Amino acid sequence: MSSRHLTRRIVLQTLYEWDFFGKEKDYKAVLERNFEEFGPDLDEKDFAEDILEGIFNNLDELNNIITTAAPQWPLEKTTIVDRNVLRIGLFELIYSDDEEVPPKVAINEAIELAKEFGGESSGKFVNGVLGTVYNQLQEETEDDQQHE
Repeated sequence: MSSRHLTRRIVLQTLYEWDFFGKEKDYKAVLERNFEEFGPDLDEKDFAEDILEGIFNNLDELNNIITTAAPQWPLEKTTIVDRNVLRIGLFELIYSDDEEVPPKVAINEAIELAKEFGGESSGKFVNGVLGTVYNQLQEETEDDQQHE
């Protein structure tokens, strides 16, 4: 397992705990504890912090994207695992540097997390939502290039 994948797992565990306990826990302290417990030798702590900070700085927008891309599944009815996997995947897909995290890697990593930690259909659900958003981003990019 790659160190980045393990780091994403730790980020997911951190988000899960934060979300499960009513969004009142200090996610930075939870991340620190999770790194000590699950990845003490990982050199990717900055990567994890960047993902978490990015998610929390863009949480409303990420939640709106999830709601728009999966209207049949209101955010509060989406499982804790699925909504947090989507937050990670969307953050990486939309805000990460494509050189550091190519879009297909962001999508594949999110699908793998969903399969590992989610329910039977989590991988398909995450793939569907992220695929929809990716296709919309591609269309917007093409439209922007045509208008230049």
